[in-house]
Amino acid sequence: MPVSPPPSDGPLSASPESATFEQLTIVDLIRHGGSLFAEAGLTFGHSYDNALDEATQLVLHALHMPHDLSPVYGQSRVTTAEKAKVLALFGRRIRERVPAAYLTGEAWFAGLSFKSDPRALVPRSPIAELIEAGFEPWLGGREVRRALDLCTGSGCIAIATGHYHPDWEVHGIDISDDALSLAAENKARLHADNVAFRKSDLFSALDGEVYDLIVTNPPYVTDDETDALPQEYAHEPELGLRAGDDGLDLALRIMRDAPAHLSEHGLLICEVGEAERALVELLPELPMAWVEFKVGQMGIFVVERQDLVEHRDRIRELADARG
Repeated sequence: MPVSPPPSDGPLSASPESATFEQLTIVDLIRHGGSLFAEAGLTFGHSYDNALDEATQLVLHALHMPHDLSPVYGQSRVTTAEKAKVLALFGRRIRERVPAAYLTGEAWFAGLSFKSDPRALVPRSPIAELIEAGFEPWLGGREVRRALDLCTGSGCIAIATGHYHPDWEVHGIDISDDALSLAAENKARLHADNVAFRKSDLFSALDGEVYDLIVTNPPYVTDDETDALPQEYAHEPELGLRAGDDGLDLALRIMRDAPAHLSEHGLLICEVGEAERALVELLPELPMAWVEFKVGQMGIFVVERQDLVEHRDRIRELADARG
């Protein structure tokens, strides 16, 4: 669905010296927005998971304030023009059900600011926590020279990985030209010189390419779940969500083909979300380590290349059955 561009970053008032201040403070506006969003029954989950955090994001954006503004400024009063701009953003969020990141044009991932728009999903994977931890303890100190982000979307995983590991060569792959154009803009935005993007349907255009680490957040939402998603998700490309009856159409193809692109002691890290249970039921003997995050288990597994090779016949059978 088309989304109007974020509000202009132009002056908040044509005559700053004559600005009229309201009695409202920044905290007042945030509280008001949180109440409005809760009353409207909005769905959260695009970078922020609650009404107050989204209201905070929109207020600070409208006021041209940093996202980590010190609470000491919370009691600052806003001008009439600033209040109007904030309320206009609140109105769009409620009427159009647009994810806040698309309204602001920005999403934070692994401590980095990414451009975000409907060309790709809003960055929000818990893989960010793994990146900031250096993929430990899962790498176990093994050497990584080349890493691959499969289904890169906005480029957030590839670029964040390259940012925290400037000595690595990182590739980001996607089938969507729109997503790749956004990823290229984020590469320039964050000066990610050790990251390269290219078009490929999973591994199809990667003949001969071998990596020490493959990280992937592929589509993993079932068909039924995709059809029933709240309106906020309709603004995102369906290509990045839908993944068959059990959500594993792409994950199984990735697991089948990954060994040919992993070095001898290479590692695959893959996000499957709520499809975790279905995957364990299909491959109960495959030794997958499910990552525990600060907020608990989030449907992300780690598997060694040698284990994928050992169970390749069963994985191939399952993947091939899906076409």
